[in-house]
Amino acid sequence: MSSRDAVPEWINPLRDERDKRLPRIAGPCSVVIFGVTGDLARKKLLPAVYDLASRGLLPPGFGLVGFGRRDWSHEDFAAEALKSIRDHARTPFREHVWEQLCSGMRFVNSSFGDADGYQRLTETLAELDSSRGTAGNHAFYLSIPPSAFPVVLEQLCGSGLANGTGSQWRRVIIEKPFGHDLASAKELNKIVNNVFGEDSVFRIDHYLGKETVQNILALRFANQLFDPLLNAHYVDHVQITMAEDIGLGGRAGYYDGIGAARDVIQNHLIQLLAMIAMEEPVSFSSREVRTEKVKVLSATKLVQPLDETTARGQYSAGWQGAEPVVGLLEEAGFSPESTTETYAAITVDVQTRRWAGVPFFLRTGKRLGRRVTEVAVVFKRAPHLPFDATMTEDLGQNALVIRVQPDEGVTMRFGSKVPGSSMEVRDVNMDFNYGEAFTESSPEAYERLILDVLLGFPSWFPINEEVELSWEILDPVLERWAADGKPEAYESGGWGPESANEMLRRTGREWRRP
Repeated sequence: MSSRDAVPEWINPLRDERDKRLPRIAGPCSVVIFGVTGDLARKKLLPAVYDLASRGLLPPGFGLVGFGRRDWSHEDFAAEALKSIRDHARTPFREHVWEQLCSGMRFVNSSFGDADGYQRLTETLAELDSSRGTAGNHAFYLSIPPSAFPVVLEQLCGSGLANGTGSQWRRVIIEKPFGHDLASAKELNKIVNNVFGEDSVFRIDHYLGKETVQNILALRFANQLFDPLLNAHYVDHVQITMAEDIGLGGRAGYYDGIGAARDVIQNHLIQLLAMIAMEEPVSFSSREVRTEKVKVLSATKLVQPLDETTARGQYSAGWQGAEPVVGLLEEAGFSPESTTETYAAITVDVQTRRWAGVPFFLRTGKRLGRRVTEVAVVFKRAPHLPFDATMTEDLGQNALVIRVQPDEGVTMRFGSKVPGSSMEVRDVNMDFNYGEAFTESSPEAYERLILDVLLGFPSWFPINEEVELSWEILDPVLERWAADGKPEAYESGGWGPESANEMLRRTGREWRRP
């Protein structure tokens, strides 16, 4: 084809890097997973890597290295990975995809503190650079307990693996929890940033990779219908809920002493608050999105007094559906004297011009009535001037409900006339459901976030300041609860302790029953 026959650049979408409809494909790189033998790697990380490869979003020469204490060969690691992928991958298994991925898989047998193991890792990555063309670009995924972070980071630094040369990049991915209070979070951030610059640190909060969470920004800022109403003139309050119907059997080693507030509110729920309350960013670049989130968190304050505006509980025996279940204190591994809360609720104000005076109620719990995560924006009542009381007695408050999981979508609740000869108004729902509106299935959160790491796109990863501001919000609650003794018991299968209901009743409100 001559130059005269060439397709003009202005009509060629493949030449326009700003066209967000095109898939973003990672460049030459490899991922090293520390803790690759754990549940997270087996159930989430390895399947997510395969799904990315299956969708054609990884380079042909991609490298995947497992680092752990198992006495495995490269072939043993590949066999274990294959089992995980067959059991947990989202996309169909295809032999040619697996063969391409498998040819770049390696395993390094070592403890986290063994310098010789990191020398072998250096040699393995150099071999992948040569044989697979990974170009010296490597991401280190720390799927390990936070107590092991310092030793791994020290070894990555001492071995030179944390530093690329020229255009090479090195990135680190850190799983939550990011500390257990503000002081420990600051210390952890200092340790990490002594080895990796903040631009190379990706703190995973898998909730931020969910399609419905990212849709909050699209819903608000791509539609004139919603955002003009999301302010103190129209909104009565906001409820952010993450409820689970499962208990904690088998998780005592992680959960006891951590509790629901540290496990969920500090990260997931406060991040959801930031996204529903932030102002419109100048663009969706990582810097602009993070800037607006930091502004919100800086303006977020606990409502006092904490005895009346927070609640905590611990599930006792009861029924989950048709099955009898034991209480936390009877679960294996938990002390009969444990004061770990399995339910936590707090009240905060976002002290900005948009939200001043609108309470945000955040709650999470185990062994509740059903599994659901949602953000409910509840509007002020209309004055009903043309209606008498009998016409609207069955009418509640309008609400915009963003359903994060498991029934992903959006519900609008509003009043409508009941068919008939009289004027009677009753609540109705209008639903948008992801599964019905779109033919393509949503990628898993880890799938999306791992790809964002490889692309160097950090918008959905909390930075130091976000983490520390979240702890600043929560720390006074944790300190108060630590001085209060045991949390209140609540029956499994219900919706939490009575103190949580009283917390809202004092304000003339009620919790939603999702």
